[in-house]
Amino acid sequence: MEKQSRTAEPPSRSETFAHLTLDALRSYRKALTQEEGRVSYWRRILQARLDMVRASDRSLASMDNLRPVLTAARVGGGRTSLIDILAIEEIPPLPDLEALWDRHPVADDPEHNAELVEQLVKAEGQLSAYRTALHQRIQGATSELIARYREEPALCLSALPLQRKRRVSNG
Repeated sequence: MEKQSRTAEPPSRSETFAHLTLDALRSYRKALTQEEGRVSYWRRILQARLDMVRASDRSLASMDNLRPVLTAARVGGGRTSLIDILAIEEIPPLPDLEALWDRHPVADDPEHNAELVEQLVKAEGQLSAYRTALHQRIQGATSELIARYREEPALCLSALPLQRKRRVSNG
C-alpha cells in the first residue's frame, strides 16, 4: 500500500484583514480568544442552571448564588469591542442571559419549569452558535498571522517580549 503525502495548503492572505496592522491583528485575535473564554464560561454556568432547574423540586434556594455570573456588565462587553475591528454580521446574537436569569423555577409547576428549561436550552444553543462563530474568526485571524509570517518570517520576532538591557554600574 502506497503512503499518501498529507501536505496542507499554507494559509494565504485575506482581504478581510488587509486593513489591520500586525499588532491590530494580534490584538483582534487575543480579543476573540478572551471572548471565547467568557462565552465558554457562560455556557457552563447556563448548563449548571439548566441542571438546577431540571432538579428544581429538590432545591430552589441555591439559584440566587449563581446570579452575579451573568450580569449585564459581563455579558456582551467583549462582543461590542469586536465590532470595532471587523463587522460581525455572520456572528449569531447572544441570548438575553440577564433576563433569563431573572426567571426562577416554581415548585409544583411543571409547565412553568418545562418552559424555563426550553428557554435555557435555546439560550445554550445560541451561546454554542456564537462560540462556533468565534472559533471560525479565531481560525481566520490565525491563518492570516501565519500567512504574514510566511511572507516575512522576521515578523515572528516582533511577537517576542523585548528584554531591557541592564545598566551595569561601575562603582
